[in-house]
Amino acid sequence: MRHTASPVPAPVPPLAPLDMPVQDLRRLPEGGPGPRRLGGWQVGAARIVAFGGGALIGIVGGLQMRLVFGDHVTVLQACLLTLFTVTFTWIGFSFASMLAGAFSRPLTTPTGPNTARIAVVMPVYHEDPADTAGLLVALARDLYRVGLGERAEIFVLSDSRRPQSHLAETLAISKLRDLSPVPVWYRRRADNSGRKAGNVADFVRNWGGRYDQMVVLDADSLVGAETIATMSARMAADPDLGLIQTMPMLVGGQTIFARLTQFAGRIYGPAIARGVAAWSGDDGNFWGHNAMIRTRAFAESCGLPELPGRPPFGGHILSHDFVEAALMRRAGWKVRLDHDLRQSFEGSPPTLQDNAVRERRWAQGNLQHLKVIGARGLSMISRAHFLIGIMGFLMSPIWLGMILVGLALSANVLLSQPQYFPNSYALFPDWPVFDPVRMLWLFISAMGFLLLPKVIAIIRACLRPLAKASGGSLRLIMSALFEILLSSLIAPVQMLIQTRQIFDIFRGRDSGWEAQVRAGAMPPWNVVLSLHWLHVALGLVTLVVLAWMSPGQLIWLSPILAGLILSPAISRWSASPVFGRIARMRGLLGTPEELSTPVILSAANFQAARIKADSTDVLARLGDEPALMARHLALLPEARPERPAAERLDEISAAAKIAAAETRGQALEFLTERELDALVSSSVLLKQWAALAE
Repeated sequence: MRHTASPVPAPVPPLAPLDMPVQDLRRLPEGGPGPRRLGGWQVGAARIVAFGGGALIGIVGGLQMRLVFGDHVTVLQACLLTLFTVTFTWIGFSFASMLAGAFSRPLTTPTGPNTARIAVVMPVYHEDPADTAGLLVALARDLYRVGLGERAEIFVLSDSRRPQSHLAETLAISKLRDLSPVPVWYRRRADNSGRKAGNVADFVRNWGGRYDQMVVLDADSLVGAETIATMSARMAADPDLGLIQTMPMLVGGQTIFARLTQFAGRIYGPAIARGVAAWSGDDGNFWGHNAMIRTRAFAESCGLPELPGRPPFGGHILSHDFVEAALMRRAGWKVRLDHDLRQSFEGSPPTLQDNAVRERRWAQGNLQHLKVIGARGLSMISRAHFLIGIMGFLMSPIWLGMILVGLALSANVLLSQPQYFPNSYALFPDWPVFDPVRMLWLFISAMGFLLLPKVIAIIRACLRPLAKASGGSLRLIMSALFEILLSSLIAPVQMLIQTRQIFDIFRGRDSGWEAQVRAGAMPPWNVVLSLHWLHVALGLVTLVVLAWMSPGQLIWLSPILAGLILSPAISRWSASPVFGRIARMRGLLGTPEELSTPVILSAANFQAARIKADSTDVLARLGDEPALMARHLALLPEARPERPAAERLDEISAAAKIAAAETRGQALEFLTERELDALVSSSVLLKQWAALAE
C-alpha cells in the first residue's frame, strides 16, 4: 500500500484579526460589560481589615513614636518619625492583608457545556528553545488527556533577534510539532516593538478572532491542563469575567537562593494570595503570565499607549501586566485571583545577581505607573495595586533613610554639648526626652508584624498535609528558621541594591531588555567582591563607628551589619548548586513539588532532554542536511517581495555577498549579524546559500 506524505502545516493559522485600539488614559472607555460592582460583603469586610487595619497600625505606631521624642521634636526627629510611620504602615498593611484572607469568597467550578477555543500563548526572547519546547510538549499531551485537544492550540511568539536563536527555535518547535497532539504555531516578529506586551498585542491583532480565551505563559512557566480546563469553565460561565490569575508555585530551583525563594513562596505564598484575593475581589491584578484572559475583553480594553517622555519614565510600559488589569477593570470586566488553583508553576532567578537584574526592570516598570495611576476611570483598588507596586521598591530607600537618620540622631546626641538652660532666665532645666522602653516595644511590634505571618503560615502548614509533603513538621520548622535567618542577611544587601536601582532610574538610566538567566552557577570571588565591596565597606565603617561611639546600638543593627559584611560570601555560596543539593539531602527548604515532582514537570524535563540532543551547531549543519533545512523553511513566513526596498536592505546586501562567495563558509564570513539574520529568515536566500559549494 502506498502512503502519501501529509502536507506540512503552515507556520501560522489563517489570519483572524481582532481590533485592539490604543487606550486613552485621559478619557473613559466605551463598551465593556457594564458598571463595576463591589462583589459581596466578604470583599467589603476584607478591604476594611486590610486597608483599615493597615492604616490603624500605622497611625498607632506613628503616635507612639511621637511620644518617644517628648514635647519638642527636632528636624531629624521629625524625619525619623515620618520614615518610621511609613515603614510601620507598610508592615502593618502586609500583616492585615494576610488576615483579610479569612473573608475570601468560596470558588466553584461549573459543569455545563463549554466550547470556548483556547490559545496557549508563550512569548519567548532568547530563551533555551529546548526547555520551552519541552514544557509545551508536556502541556500539549496533558491538554489532549483532559479532552481539550479539539479546542486548544499552542502559539509560540518569538521576539528573538539573534540568527542562532532563530535557528534553534525553529528546530525545537519543529520537534514540538512532531510530538504534540494539538496544533502548534510559531511566529517570529520582524520588529519587536513594545517588547512582551507588543508581542502579545501583535498576536491578538492578527489571530485573536480565532480564540475565545488565551492562557499566557512565560518561557519558564507552566499551567496544568486540568487547571486550564477549570479556568475555561469558570470564564465561560461568567460572561463578565475578563481575567483569571493563578498563584504560580516556584519550582526547579537548584541553588540555595532559588530554593530559598521557592520554599518561602510555597509555604507563605498561599496565605498571602488568599488575603490579596479576598480584598481584591473582582478588581484583581495580573502578573503577566499563568493567567487565562478573555481575548475579546483584552482586545477591547488593553491596547497600551506609549507614555510621554523618554525612558526610564516614558516610552513603552515595562510592567504592562498591572496596567492591562487596571484597564480591563476600568472597562467593567472582572479581574480575579483564583487562589485555589494549584497546578501552576514557574521558575525563579538562580542567584542574587540574576534577581537584581530582573528587579531592575520591575522597578523601572513600577515607577512608570506614577504616570498611569491617575488615569481616568480606574477603580480605587486598581490604583491601590499600582501604589503597592511602587511602594514595594520605594521601601528600600525609605528603610535606608530611616537607618541613616537614626544613626545621625545618635551621633548628634553623642557629639553635641546639651544645653539644659537655653534661656538664661529659666528656673528649671530643659532635659532632653527619649523613651527607650516605648522604642523597644515599637521595635518588638515591628518584628512581630513581620514574623507573625510566617509563623501563622508555618503553623497552618504543620496542621495540614503540606508539612508531610514537605518532609515533615520538624524539617519544615527547621527550613523556616533557616529561611528567616538567611533572608535576614540578604535583606540589607537587597535594600542597598534596590536603592541604587531607584537612584539610577531617577537620574534617567534605562534598564534595557535582556534575556533572563534561568540556570545559575557559583560566581568566582573576584566577581562577587566587585559587586559587593561597597556593601562590605559600609558595614565595616558603621561597625567601627558604632563600636566606638554607641556599642548598645550594635544589638539592633547587628543583622543588617552582618548581612552587609558577609554579602560576598552570601552572594557566592547562595548561588551554588552544590550547596543547594547538600541542603536538599539534609531535608532543608523542601517543597511538595521538589520532593514529589508533578507528572507534567517530569514529562517536561524528559521532553526537553529529547529535543536538546538535536539542537547543536544548527547553522553549520543546515546546508548539509536537507531534512533539517526543510524543518527550518517550514516555519518561515511567506516571502514578501513587494516590500519597499528600504525594508529589505539587509536582504539585498546579503544576496549580493552570497552571489560573490565561492563557498558557504566564505559567504557566512562575509555577512554581518544583521545580514545573517536576513539569511536565516528568507527561504530564497537560504536556497541560494545552500547551492554554494561546501
